[in-house]
Amino acid sequence: MRYLWIAYLGCVLPLGAAAWCEEPAQNWTHNVRIGAYDLRSDNAQTIVRNARANHVFGIEVDNDVTGRYESFCDPREKLKAIRALSEYAHRTGNKAFVYIAGTECITAKADKLPHSLAKDHPDWLQRKITGEPAVFSSGAAFWIRPNDEDAWVSPLAGEWRKTYMERVRQIAATGIDGIYVDTPYWMTHFDGWENSWASFDDFTVAAFQAKTGLDARHNLRLGDFTDATFRRWIDFRMETLTAFMREIRETARSVNPAIMVIPEIYPGIEEEAVRVGADVYQMYDAVDTIAHEYEFGPGDHMASSRTQVDWFLYQAGMLSFRAFAQGKATWILNYAWDGDKGVGPREVMKTLAMSQVMAGVNVWDAPGHLMAGSNDPATRTAIFRWIEQHQETFYRPRIPMHPVGVYFSPASRNFDGSAFLPSYRGILLLLLQKHLEFQIVTPRTLADFKGEVLILPNVSMLDDKEKAQLKTFESKGGRTVITGTDATGFPASIKITRFAVCPGRSHLAAAENNFKRASEDNPQEFLASIATRSNLVVEASPFVAANIAAVDGKPHIFIANFAGLVPHKVATPTPQANVRITISTEVNRTLQFLPFLGEQQRLTGQRVGNRLTFVLPRVERGAVAWLEDER
Repeated sequence: MRYLWIAYLGCVLPLGAAAWCEEPAQNWTHNVRIGAYDLRSDNAQTIVRNARANHVFGIEVDNDVTGRYESFCDPREKLKAIRALSEYAHRTGNKAFVYIAGTECITAKADKLPHSLAKDHPDWLQRKITGEPAVFSSGAAFWIRPNDEDAWVSPLAGEWRKTYMERVRQIAATGIDGIYVDTPYWMTHFDGWENSWASFDDFTVAAFQAKTGLDARHNLRLGDFTDATFRRWIDFRMETLTAFMREIRETARSVNPAIMVIPEIYPGIEEEAVRVGADVYQMYDAVDTIAHEYEFGPGDHMASSRTQVDWFLYQAGMLSFRAFAQGKATWILNYAWDGDKGVGPREVMKTLAMSQVMAGVNVWDAPGHLMAGSNDPATRTAIFRWIEQHQETFYRPRIPMHPVGVYFSPASRNFDGSAFLPSYRGILLLLLQKHLEFQIVTPRTLADFKGEVLILPNVSMLDDKEKAQLKTFESKGGRTVITGTDATGFPASIKITRFAVCPGRSHLAAAENNFKRASEDNPQEFLASIATRSNLVVEASPFVAANIAAVDGKPHIFIANFAGLVPHKVATPTPQANVRITISTEVNRTLQFLPFLGEQQRLTGQRVGNRLTFVLPRVERGAVAWLEDER
């Protein structure tokens, strides 16, 4: 059993200093540097050679058994290719995982065939409440070719699910290291389906009635969040997809106990998770890791088009995923560039990768909106080589020290997202810009939170268990800061500070209007209310985000620089000088400084009394710094 310890922070002691816990076990999913490839019957060896040359570890291959009706019916040829790929990858010490669709199934050239999924099994299809089936043609999405049929199946269609799980067993038996399940969704993301809250097929409606006694077609007010039955429908849809992913994992592991199951989910912490029914907070508990297609930003979702506030909110989203994961890995499939004439791909790729490793997530480089390939293979190779050299620094567990807690309330997001989300994200934005250590707390981790202060940002939904845990937190000396809506029902107390207007919501609104001006704001009363006894202080521009935690017992500061970035124009941040890190300690220490894509340096500090201050070299794109005992 291994424990972490930081002597100068006075660990394992009074409330406010987080006691170190046993490190969670790590597996290969924590160290992947992902590249994707189209798998055919004759190119497995070529794929593995290319991956090795490009420092790819974690080979994704697109060989969709379940999402193509032909192979859903007869998978033998594709299974043979998967087996060959697995064998070649393992010979070189690499890991490989294979793509399969979740609830989508395409029949090629269906207009000329007597059989297709929709023709053979219309009862399997997801449907609107009006009965319209979820069947689409080219034009609905870029990946649907002319004359193809794109059908979305209810995960509760029993005959389909039985065959689907048999295909999962067969894939697992090939020896592949992982199964990558793309978009296990209810169909609500194509034009005309956004407000459908599907699916109202017979299988799904019957399952909902069996569980609740309610008729979904007649007993709910569609889209009305004040309707108790509609809320139960929302919960049911999420629970159904989470159970679907859990069954995939259990099925695969019944054949191959070491296999990893990884869903690809594009909604993050935002409202879309409620609409498609794939909630990453819930799903982390049912799978081995999640690949987040976290398309955050305006319009085209490219990193090249992000504003500075987008970059910070992207950090907030990724750090939320890390909290939801509870020690599991977090993968990010995101897109840097797709022909943007204002900037080239290389610098955007570097800034995007920097933002990801500083948040502790694994990088998946992809070109445009596609999964396979790279916008610039040479740049990807340089990035992956550097990450490989320093993966222990970025992907070992990050343990909180003296964090401010920020509560993520799934129920508030689900049923009152327009109030909760701006407050939650605004609080995280503010803390990142003020370079304060924080820990995102969820209903699964609330009982174990050891910080001094917990913020409830416009949390409008709390159940009895959550309230009891908040009472316990307060009884142990913890302080609660409630902003906006107060769902606790707790009486006034010196341990509770309330703000009628959420400072986070106000800060986000100001930042979206004028990021530079908002970044100069200092809500002193709020900042004073969340002050902790941390002995570590980071001084930097508000255009720099700092993520603070202990790694292997050493305080680490992960720094992401977003100064000077301009959408479609400037992809290289403006270097930041005079970033300072100060600790209160009687012990002499040194600071290790590792710039992104650079070489590690050892820094000495200037002592004034018991305070030791380090001035960092110019931070170009990003960097990590950590304290060590002086030798």
